Amino acid sequence: MKKLFGTDGIRGVANREPMTAEMAFQIGRAGAYLFKDEANPGILIGKDTRISGDMLEAALIAGICSAGVDVLRVGIVPTPVVAYLTRAYHANCGIVISASHNPFDHNGIKYIRGDGFKFSDSEEEEIERIYFENHSKDEWPTKKNIGRVKELAGAIERYIDYIKNTLPPKFTLKRYKIVLDCANGASFMIAPRVFAELGAEMITISDKPNGTNINFNCGSVHPASLREEVLRQKADLGFSYDGDADRVIAVDEKGNIVDGDQIMAICALNLIKKAQLPNKTVVTTLMSNIGFDRAIEKAGGKVIRTNIGDRYVLEMMKKVKTVLGGEQSGHIIFSQYSTTGDGLLTSLQLMKVLREEEKLLSNLALVMEKYPQIILNYEVKDKERFFKNVCIKKFIKEIENELDGKGRIFVRASGTEPLIRILLEGEDKNKLEKISQDLREVIEKDDI
Repeated sequence: MKKLFGTDGIRGVANREPMTAEMAFQIGRAGAYLFKDEANPGILIGKDTRISGDMLEAALIAGICSAGVDVLRVGIVPTPVVAYLTRAYHANCGIVISASHNPFDHNGIKYIRGDGFKFSDSEEEEIERIYFENHSKDEWPTKKNIGRVKELAGAIERYIDYIKNTLPPKFTLKRYKIVLDCANGASFMIAPRVFAELGAEMITISDKPNGTNINFNCGSVHPASLREEVLRQKADLGFSYDGDADRVIAVDEKGNIVDGDQIMAICALNLIKKAQLPNKTVVTTLMSNIGFDRAIEKAGGKVIRTNIGDRYVLEMMKKVKTVLGGEQSGHIIFSQYSTTGDGLLTSLQLMKVLREEEKLLSNLALVMEKYPQIILNYEVKDKERFFKNVCIKKFIKEIENELDGKGRIFVRASGTEPLIRILLEGEDKNKLEKISQDLREVIEKDDI
C-alpha cells in the first residue's frame, strides 16, 4: 500500500510533512535512480504558480542532478503541457509540481511516464520502495557525471503548434468574444496566447499570479467571477481553468455554468453523429450526473462508469478502446490528442463543435437534462473512523431506502484533501435538501 502517493501524486501543505524540501530532494533522487543506467537520462520538470513551487523545484532538481541525471526545465506550464513535452523531448519521465485546484499553501508532486501517461499505482509504489529503502544511498556521482539543468527554449511554442493542429485547417475564432479565467495559475500565459492566435476577441481575468492567489475565488472551482464577466462583457461564452489547467468549466452567453458532464455530452453526441466515437462509448466516473447517461443512451451510445480520478477514466478508455472520457469536474480526455486531462484542448474541441453546429453554447447544453445534485464536503480528522461510525452507516442506509431507485447517495474519501465527499442525486431537489440537512446533523453530532 502506498504511503506518500495519493490518487493524484503526493499532496500536502508546503513545508510540512510530507511536502518538504527534504522529501522533494529524496523523491527526485528516487525517480532519477530508475533511469540512472539509461543513455543520456533526463527528467522534465514543470510547475504552477504557487509560492512554494520554487522551493520544491530547486529541491527536486538538486536530488535528480545529484544522482547523475539531467533535468529539462520548462518553468510554469499546465500539467498537460508537461505530459506532451515529456513525449516530444523523449524524456525518461516528467514531474509536475502542483496541487491542482487546492489552495495556494498546498502543493504536490506527480510523476508522468516517458509516454506522457501518469505513473500507475505499481510504478508509484516502486518510487516509494526506492525512497523508503534508500536504494540510492550509494549513488553520488562526481566530476562530469553530475546531472545538469537544461532550459527548454521554444517548448511552449511547440505545444501551442501541436494543440492548434488538432483543429481543422484555417480554423478561426474571429466571430467569438470569449472570457478566460486563468485561476492565477499555470494557464495564465499560454491560454490567452492560443485564443489570440486563433483570432478570438478575448477578455482575460485572474491572469496575474503572485504566488498566493492561485484558485482564490477564481478558476474552475469558483466560476462565479467568470459568470459575472461573461454577462458584463456580453460575451459569447467563457472558460475557467483550475490551477494546473488540466480541467475546464464553461459558462454560456446567458451566464449558465456548463460543467464537465455537459461538455462531454456535447462533444460525445457530435462524435456519434459523425461516426467518430468508437463503439459509441464514453467513459465517466461515479460522480457524473445521471442525465449524462440518459443523453448518451438516447443517441444510441453507451456510458461506462469508473472510480473517481482521470487515471482510472483513462485506464477504462484504453480497455474499451474509446477516445473520449472524463469527469464532471472538467477533467476531460480526448485520447487521440492527449494522454491526460487538458483544459485548453477541451476548450478548443468544444469551440470546434460550436463552429460545426453553428449554435450558441446555451442551445448545445440542452442536449443533457441535469438532475438535481447536492455535493457535501466534510473536513474530518480520521477518514477511516468516519466509515466505521455505526450511526452514520445506519443513516446512509436509510437514505438509500428512502431514495428507492429514484436517486442515489455516493460517499467517498478525498484522495487529495482531509475531506469526506458526499453526493446526493435525485428527481426532487427539495427532498434532497431535506436529506442533506438531516445528514449534516448526524455527522456533526459525532466529532470525527
